[in-house]
Amino acid sequence: MEIRNIAIIAHVDHGKTTLVDELLKQSGAFRENQATSERMMDSNDLERERGITILAKATSVEWKGTRINIVDTPGHADFGGEVERILSMVDGVVLLVDAAEGPMPQTKFVTSKALALGLRPIVVLNKVDKPDAEPDRALDEVFDLFANLGADDDQLDFPHMYASGRAGWADAELDGPRKDLQALFALIVNHVPKPKQLAHQDEDFKMLATTLGADPFLGRILTGRVEAGKLKAGATVQAISRIGQKIEQFRVSKILAFRGLGQTEIEEAVAGDIVSLAGMGKATVSDTICALAVDEPLESQPIDPPTITVTFGINDSPLAGRDGKKVQSRVIRDRLMKEAESNVAIKIADTPGGEAFEVSGRGELQMGVLIENMRREGFELSISRPQVIMREEDGVRMEPVEEVTIDVDDEYSGAVIEKITGTRKGDLAEMKPAGAGKTRIVAHVPSRGLIGYHGEFLTDTRGTGVLNRVFHGWTPHKGAIPGRRAGVLISMENGEAVAYALWNLEERGKMFVEPQEKVYEGMVIGEHARENDLEVNPLKGKKLTNVRASGTDDAVRLTPVSRLSLEQAIAYINDDELVEVTPNAIRLRKRHLDPHERKRAAKSA
Repeated sequence: MEIRNIAIIAHVDHGKTTLVDELLKQSGAFRENQATSERMMDSNDLERERGITILAKATSVEWKGTRINIVDTPGHADFGGEVERILSMVDGVVLLVDAAEGPMPQTKFVTSKALALGLRPIVVLNKVDKPDAEPDRALDEVFDLFANLGADDDQLDFPHMYASGRAGWADAELDGPRKDLQALFALIVNHVPKPKQLAHQDEDFKMLATTLGADPFLGRILTGRVEAGKLKAGATVQAISRIGQKIEQFRVSKILAFRGLGQTEIEEAVAGDIVSLAGMGKATVSDTICALAVDEPLESQPIDPPTITVTFGINDSPLAGRDGKKVQSRVIRDRLMKEAESNVAIKIADTPGGEAFEVSGRGELQMGVLIENMRREGFELSISRPQVIMREEDGVRMEPVEEVTIDVDDEYSGAVIEKITGTRKGDLAEMKPAGAGKTRIVAHVPSRGLIGYHGEFLTDTRGTGVLNRVFHGWTPHKGAIPGRRAGVLISMENGEAVAYALWNLEERGKMFVEPQEKVYEGMVIGEHARENDLEVNPLKGKKLTNVRASGTDDAVRLTPVSRLSLEQAIAYINDDELVEVTPNAIRLRKRHLDPHERKRAAKSA
């Protein structure tokens, strides 16, 4: 059977996972009466909730005697550690672009990686049946993007199709029959080259491990493309690291291949196919799995460096240990090490004292997803404000810069430009009308300037703006960037918040806590309307007398509280504050609590 290996690239919410659903259905991967769900490739709970792809996943379909292995790539640059390795497994890419929005920053990030590897793209203009679709403009923007990214003549001569993933059709012409995806299947088989590994079937077995998984019955599972030779289940192989160090020899207990959405056990893996192996004890991502006669590892893709670092510590607040069961630093460390093993974009380092750990990664979203997964597993953590990683080049201190693409209503563009080029120290790269009363702004802004900016941005644009960001490069340090302007309201007592007290505090600022919520000394319970921090008493009840006075016994009506999401809380805090994360709560608090005060607070809370 012939094989084609492709990756699907798209920006967040451009319809990639929905299109894969239709490819699976129309290829006959399911029975007529089989129960299926929407966005079947988004198997992770967080992926379903947020509507984004976080983990790269593979599937395969059969069409007229050809097996097409499809890899679903993450659409967000924060998960770029996945993207770089995944693209090394495929021979072609399908670039999915929203016909209304055109190519977006995350598309640019993944596409640049694909073009650098020499992969030939197929462009699919999705959602052309929407009223605001402009497929011709989007197609011109894709061509300009490829040219700017240094595509060669073959890559610039790309085929394109018009599609609606939700409706399940793709055609070469805009006014085609709009019936099914057969034209897209045919284009993939005819345009994407056969795996060049097929010519190396008679050599010794070699495979580059690109993703690491775990199975409760099989243990560690490494997935990758077979680069040369064949492998039978039960054979003994070895693992060699990127630098040529021999790690271990092991017997391959099972070989699994992707068939539809599931994995099926097969007897033999052949060159060119994407398979998963079980049986190893130490081998990990970027290692070469090969026959015992092989001495040299396969070349693996370099990984872009982390740009931010966050300190994960134990939760030492007075309310520690009430929600979660995993609270010790040893358990937190083991979990972080396990994450770093499978996710090469994350680096872990111990801090002096061993009570906290510095976790370096690509961005706030990647950190937010890791923390959210840990709190769902029963961990309690305290999280510091993200710090940008600097580096030295020829004695000059350099900092990371991100390319920010903003779509905003014309009336708010002035406020946005003032913020990103003024207080945030960004450089305006491009500004043009985007149609429908909107302006598109492209700017290069230091990563430091973007921490905590998203909330301000939504306020400035009345919630209508869309901001996308992607790592752009390094620039000399741009000096101090002001942080959050407003101060915070800090509880000076321990106990349960009282509605009457919160009602009286509303003129001081907006609240983060509700009545009957547990609070403690040093906990941040709201945002001050002024720039200074203010200690307040959220437990102060109304003094009761036996005299009733007209006008003083009004019912307490509280303004709804502002609840910060995990990413918002991490971006909101200042350097002297922490986010306390438990399975059931996200709280903010001041960093310093005297041990004696902490013990006293724990008793009264």
